[in-house]
Parts: sequence; C-alpha cells; structure tokens
Amino acid sequence: QVQLVESGGGSVQGGGSLRLSCVASGYTSNLYCMGWFRQAPGKEREGVASITRHGTTRYADSVKGRFTISKDNAKNTLNLQMDSLKPEDTAMYYCAADPVRCSLLGDNFDYWGQGTQVTVSS
Repeated sequence: QVQLVESGGGSVQGGGSLRLSCVASGYTSNLYCMGWFRQAPGKEREGVASITRHGTTRYADSVKGRFTISKDNAKNTLNLQMDSLKPEDTAMYYCAADPVRCSLLGDNFDYWGQGTQVTVSS
C-alpha cells in the first residue's frame, strides 16, 4: 500500500503563486507514475500534470507554461509549482500515484491523497 499526503494549498490572488507538495510513504519503490489532479465544485475531475519515474512530464493544456511538476526521489516527494494563477484554477487538488501506467486519466491511478484546497481570487 501507498499513502499520499498533500500540503501547500491556500488562498491567493490572481497572478500569484503556490507550491503544492505530496509526500508518499509505504511501498513506494514500485511507483512508476505520480500526478496531480483537481476538481472544482460541479465539475469533473481533471488531470493537471504527471511525471514518470524517469522524469517524463505531461501537462494539461490549461496549465502549460504556468505549472511545473517535479519530484524529489530521495524524499519521496512530489511537487507542483503553480505560477500565474487564475480564478479558474480554484479547485481541490489531489496527488495520485500508480505502479504501472502514466497519463492524465484519473481512472489509471490506484493511490490517492485526501486533497488540498486552492482558491484563487480575482
């Protein structure tokens, strides 16, 4: 089993920045992919960014050029640097991990954190 705990959410004005972190614990040695997803009230879950064990990244078009995903293997930590934030980025952000597949499709991920709220005001 793998446990994921997110942190770093909060409230910020449009144009500002936030950095989310996700610490993985448990059986992490077999993880192939980690990613960030978000869900706003009344909307479907959306894949934001993912990164493979080898460092290959993928981003949703809506965040390209503004968000950067990275990982610290030594600390089992996944990060999401979010710059130039917009009100439409407001959502609950979730960290996810999977031992086999990597994509921006939530159904492909086996492990999920509890989420951290990001609120961007105009």
